[in-house]
Amino acid sequence: MKIIVPGTTSNLGPGFDSCGLALNLYLTLEIGTETDNWIIHHQLGESIPNDETNLIIQTALSLVPTLTPRELWMESEIPATRGLGSSSAAIIAGIEMANQLADLQLIDMDKVTLASNLEGHPDNAAPAILGDFVVASKIQDSVYAVKHTFPDTGILAVIPTDELLTKESRDVLPKTLAYTQAVQASSISNVMIAAVLANDLNLAGEMMGNDLWHENYRKELVPHLSQIRSLAKKNGAYATFLSGAGSTVLILAPYPKLKELEQRLKETFTDTDVRQFSVERKGIQVKK
Repeated sequence: MKIIVPGTTSNLGPGFDSCGLALNLYLTLEIGTETDNWIIHHQLGESIPNDETNLIIQTALSLVPTLTPRELWMESEIPATRGLGSSSAAIIAGIEMANQLADLQLIDMDKVTLASNLEGHPDNAAPAILGDFVVASKIQDSVYAVKHTFPDTGILAVIPTDELLTKESRDVLPKTLAYTQAVQASSISNVMIAAVLANDLNLAGEMMGNDLWHENYRKELVPHLSQIRSLAKKNGAYATFLSGAGSTVLILAPYPKLKELEQRLKETFTDTDVRQFSVERKGIQVKK
């Protein structure tokens, strides 16, 4: 059995802790035979455990502590601590493994709720499970989510070599916002979402570039964001925004401009990995 979980980008600028988009890079977990002890094979380095302390196994056991140990194989195209949903993908893989092995018969929104409560917010979890563009809200322990088709667009990711821990990126955010600033931030978010639903990426992109929730506070941690945004805008991009907590920066651009923009980014930001992505419409998949 294989469990395939897509990576994600979250926030999309002003959709802070609420909006997310599934992308076509994946964590794949293959479940093997029963063993005496949990073991998970991977090529991700010594910092990722190979035993039951692995996040995938810990998540599964938090749901079903009596699961019989298995031999597992994990491959991941999702770079860790870069704002592309690596931890969410691991948590979701663990939830799905428990769901399959213990026949929990969880529906998608059960999985979204479980993953969001473990993560703390639903912006990565919801699109990884449901696919496509998702707007979600967590109110106490309840999660509400709406999936919608994201406009067809070229997507480029500028992925730095440096990690940026989510905790570090969250620590620079203010504890409170002035009421008037919060109202304006909310209105920008609302227009961004409405523009996406109306298939208007020009307007959506303008709103994505005017976030007031988090990007201004994180710009010192991600100094390349403003430079990438300027270059992308000059080359016809719809939008540039910080992917999740960073350090990856995502760019939405018309397909005819994509190749030239990708080349310019590679020439300018030589110490980064510039990659093309597309929207993953399906979300999590299980192949038996």
